[in-house]
Amino acid sequence: EALAMLREEGLERVWRRHARHGAATRAAVEAWGLEIQCAVAAERSDVVTGVRVPEGHDADAVRALILKRYDLALGSGLGKVKGKLFRIGHLGDLNDLMVAATLAGVESGLALAGVPIRRGGVQAAMEMLEAEE
Repeated sequence: EALAMLREEGLERVWRRHARHGAATRAAVEAWGLEIQCAVAAERSDVVTGVRVPEGHDADAVRALILKRYDLALGSGLGKVKGKLFRIGHLGDLNDLMVAATLAGVESGLALAGVPIRRGGVQAAMEMLEAEE
């Protein structure tokens, strides 16, 4: 079934969609004023974005709060970045609304967890998604 879905949409279109969703996610993170784990913009992934939380905040506690409050599962940091970042996946059979909803849950969860952010990440992502297709 997965192969049939890929053939129906077309690989080039799938790659463009993943690139758009990755760019929209990164736009949200930057609007929040948080750091993206991959510092080199040209090397950032179109499948997952690592988001660093500021010193004094525990990314795993933020993830747990978001899971409990919004039933939204985020990836954890691994190895030496465990507790310092969480990962937002944007790969697979996702559409723009799913990405926007995920980012809304993350933005609200960050604020509820007391992580200092600027609001407007979801709006930044939406503007990017509306401008491109």
